[in-house]
Amino acid sequence: MQIDEKDLINDLKDETRRAMAFHILVKSYQERLYWHIRKIVINHDDTDDVLQNVFLKVWKNIENFRADSSLFTWLYRIATNEALSFINDRKRKSHHLLDEGSEFLLSTLEADDYFEGDQAQMILQKAILTLPDKQRLVFNMKYFDEMKYHEMAEILETSVGALKASYHHAVKKIEAYLDDN
Repeated sequence: MQIDEKDLINDLKDETRRAMAFHILVKSYQERLYWHIRKIVINHDDTDDVLQNVFLKVWKNIENFRADSSLFTWLYRIATNEALSFINDRKRKSHHLLDEGSEFLLSTLEADDYFEGDQAQMILQKAILTLPDKQRLVFNMKYFDEMKYHEMAEILETSVGALKASYHHAVKKIEAYLDDN
């Protein structure tokens, strides 16, 4: 479904059309946001919870959206922040140190009943989970979501150069992991 972003934003800010516009927004973006979040939090049920929180935040804060960026960018920024907050909260509650994050996520991946990949995909996912959070996020956005660096720079509020460096380091670490396994 092709949507006109300006019309959608105007409808979201209009009390009489908000509910229908929000329904369109959810239908238009939920699948892409789901998979973006899923690559961060790994578990299906956790992804659903985070996605619900994302849409609640959008509903509550649409009046504050200034359209300095695209709606897509704003949604991805909210989804990214919510997913990272969820991971950090879960680590804290589980008494995991932040640098033990990859073990925490690996155990989540291995216990996920909804993972449908083959052995090669599992090895790739394990390699990705060994990356620091920022490199993992950048790798997923570039490799799986096929996002352009300038889009990622807006979402993550960082420079294109830093993103290219993060992606390069991530690829090298993944290649090293795959060579060892």
